[in-house]
Amino acid sequence: MIPGAALILVLVASVVPAFFVLMWLVGGYNRLAALRNRYKTSYAQIEVQLKRRNDLIPNLVETARGYLKQELGTLEAVVAARNAALAANTRAAQSPGDASAMKELSGAETALAGTLGRLFAAAEACPDLKANTTMLSLTEDLTSTEKQIALGRQAYNDAVMGYNTVRETFPTNMIAGPFSFGPAELFVVEKVQEKRPAQLSDS
Repeated sequence: MIPGAALILVLVASVVPAFFVLMWLVGGYNRLAALRNRYKTSYAQIEVQLKRRNDLIPNLVETARGYLKQELGTLEAVVAARNAALAANTRAAQSPGDASAMKELSGAETALAGTLGRLFAAAEACPDLKANTTMLSLTEDLTSTEKQIALGRQAYNDAVMGYNTVRETFPTNMIAGPFSFGPAELFVVEKVQEKRPAQLSDS
């Protein structure tokens, strides 16, 4: 065999596999990056709705304050839980999918749901507050916002599950570790928080 031809064969035998390995690495990396961006974008939609909900709560509390003087402890608990949820949302928005941030957010949201539940129960027992047009309007806005949060949470969790499945599946899992594609945490909500704020009845 001509020495030059042998050299070419050796080069082809070494370069072609390296090229395919490089293409596999690039393809796997890009896929993981796209899936990670998808769940981060999904969380951004939740963040907007959480901020809107948290902006509604102070008005809700102030409206109820004049009618529920005997429930000041509940009102203060709602404000404290709202502030904790707002802080948790800010941290989660900085790093969507981070396990500690998402667990903190889930806990804060559960606590807020519990205090809001007590507030709405007290409001339901107060005929004058039930008839207050501002309270009715705020309740409707809050209910609508909670529905949007639930939809956004489902979209986010679907995106996280898709990302986690790919990063754990061979052979992409061989890329995930070295390139710092860590697992993403679901936005899990306790059953108590699945209940949306009840509409105040007119009766």
